[in-house]
Amino acid sequence: MLDLGRLKALHAVHTHGSIGAAATALGYTPSAVSQQISKLERETHTVLLERQGRGVALTDAAHLLVATAERLLSIVEEAEVALEEQRGRPSGRLTLAAFPTAACGLLPPVLAALAAKHPALDLRLVEVDAHLSVDLVARGVVDLAVAHDWDIAPLPAPEGVERVVVGDDRCDVLVPAGHRLADREGLLRSDVARERWICQPPGSVCHDWLVRTLREAGTEPDMAYQVGEYRTQMALVEAGLGIALVPRLGRGQIPAGVRVLRLEPAPVRRLYALWRAGASRRPSIEVAVDTLRAHWPAAR
Repeated sequence: MLDLGRLKALHAVHTHGSIGAAATALGYTPSAVSQQISKLERETHTVLLERQGRGVALTDAAHLLVATAERLLSIVEEAEVALEEQRGRPSGRLTLAAFPTAACGLLPPVLAALAAKHPALDLRLVEVDAHLSVDLVARGVVDLAVAHDWDIAPLPAPEGVERVVVGDDRCDVLVPAGHRLADREGLLRSDVARERWICQPPGSVCHDWLVRTLREAGTEPDMAYQVGEYRTQMALVEAGLGIALVPRLGRGQIPAGVRVLRLEPAPVRRLYALWRAGASRRPSIEVAVDTLRAHWPAAR
């Protein structure tokens, strides 16, 4: 009989793309994941992973087992939901996924509150890009995700995934203290269209929104510095190298040499909590979503 734990390890490698990433998601060491898959290969008398460059690739046989593992893990989840519902209290492992600024600015007090009030919960957190987290929920890799979208890039809505709005996160323009606009109370998009920008790398939702918005204002944007960390962006702003559009969530302390200005119309990204429809009856999902929404005003 195939071992479910070994199938879960193989499924994690398929989902996350590498043994190391699978180990992080499962809370194991990479060697432990490798051992699980080696045992599964001996158990099935089949090669499941092949070396590909510095990583590994799943064989055709492995993909067949992954499809089976997804069905089995879904059945196991149904049983876990029923047991937790029968106990009537949040318990068991609850794995959350969140994009970086939510993991920094929203999740710490939420997780602390859940741990204090529901000690039977085994809480886990995975930091991942917002759009990738939707797929992790749909595939059963995580139980609950905090994700966001912008008007130009709505979140995908796969069948079997439910979601609820957590809150709206406004973005502001950050300029150096000595900038010509620093004393303004607010800005129009035309005011900043020809500025030198510090922004997220191409392909990110924030970058794409900014490029499209500035082009609509009649100019080709000057994206001079492209960095993913907002703290790095603020340091570059303070150094006088450009201006930046930065969300409020997880922004942290504003450097002394930086001014924060409101932009109108306000750029807003909407945050959601997402979970699989089959897990809706889990008390742990209910309390986690309620706690996320309760902490949202404080996070802003």
